[in-house]
Amino acid sequence: MSITAITADGRGSSVPDPEFRQILADVTAWVEGPGEAWAERIEADGVVPDALWDELVDRGFLALAAPRDLGGRGLSFVQWMGLMEVFSRSHASVRMIVHVVNGTWRAMNPFADDRQREQFVKPAVAGKLTVAFTLTEPGNGTGADITSTVRREGDMYLLTGRKHLITFGVRCDYWLLFARLAGSIGKEGTVALLVDRETPGVAVEDTSQTMGVHGTDHATLRFEDAPVPVDQRLGEEGEGLAVALGGFLTPSRISVAMSCVGLAQRAQQLAVAYATQRVTFGKPLATRQAIAFQLAENEADIEAAKALTLTAARAWQDGEASAPALSSMAKLTAVDMLTRVTDKALQVHGGVGYWKSMPIERVYRDARAQRFEEGTNEIQKTVIARDLLRRAAALDLEP
Repeated sequence: MSITAITADGRGSSVPDPEFRQILADVTAWVEGPGEAWAERIEADGVVPDALWDELVDRGFLALAAPRDLGGRGLSFVQWMGLMEVFSRSHASVRMIVHVVNGTWRAMNPFADDRQREQFVKPAVAGKLTVAFTLTEPGNGTGADITSTVRREGDMYLLTGRKHLITFGVRCDYWLLFARLAGSIGKEGTVALLVDRETPGVAVEDTSQTMGVHGTDHATLRFEDAPVPVDQRLGEEGEGLAVALGGFLTPSRISVAMSCVGLAQRAQQLAVAYATQRVTFGKPLATRQAIAFQLAENEADIEAAKALTLTAARAWQDGEASAPALSSMAKLTAVDMLTRVTDKALQVHGGVGYWKSMPIERVYRDARAQRFEEGTNEIQKTVIARDLLRRAAALDLEP
């Protein structure tokens, strides 16, 4: 496989197979070795230390998906999904870091001018800047339901509003934030802004105490006439949702689907190991048909979700119109699969699996977060149904 043309979002690039195999081997070795040590430390301390971020940067793990002209490794999207599958077997906070940092540039780069590319996009790819995707608002519905507003005064926007559930919103350098022009309605009034973490008029509340995914910080943000330079707007006025949804959300949903696959594989790995080692009444648990059938169901479930996720990944990589709906199908299917697999994997362990001393306890707890990330199952069903009915109307199908 040779390197192909690179698009602004990186979907068309790829690296030769030998190079990719080496990267995959390096990532796998790290996840199974140092990554496990970091996982234990995160669970013990409840935070992701700066040293872990530094190690991920030094190993180049935060610049894998970006094209070479931005300082990345130039992987195709399908190749990147192969690595996400492995990273997701690690601690959920490790997966979150590599997922977000390897994806946020996709939203920024297609809309950035040359100065913004040098000031924001390339440093983000290099791990020198952390950019937090800042869309969701409290009291509103889906992420596209935006009520935070800006009004323009000269070369400044004055930003007022609230955001919440913002991953890395506490420790970031910039918020990639979506708002609307005051008085506007619909997507035509939306803007995408890079807001400096130190901007006056901003209050940051750390809301990181979650059921799972320990160590990843989350924030609730309040803005009151916070000044944001107009030249830190990505794209034009009216393109805010295009920045949020087009460049980031579709590939991110596919990445979350593959994260479900990887975490399910880890749960299955733990269940198989326990079932083969645990002996009851003189026989390993794995010889019991009830246990063996659960493991078999898990394996089929995982492979089916993986196949659909790769179909969605190829569709997005090839620029197919079906990619957004397929991304929602993949995410919906993979999330439900992960729920079933982790439940059975914990059941195989019996009561001891409920104890924090067992790795399956953390996997089971972390799996629940995937049901919310990049839209709930209900949102995915809405996207799928809308696409299905649009295509049916185009065909003018008779009952």
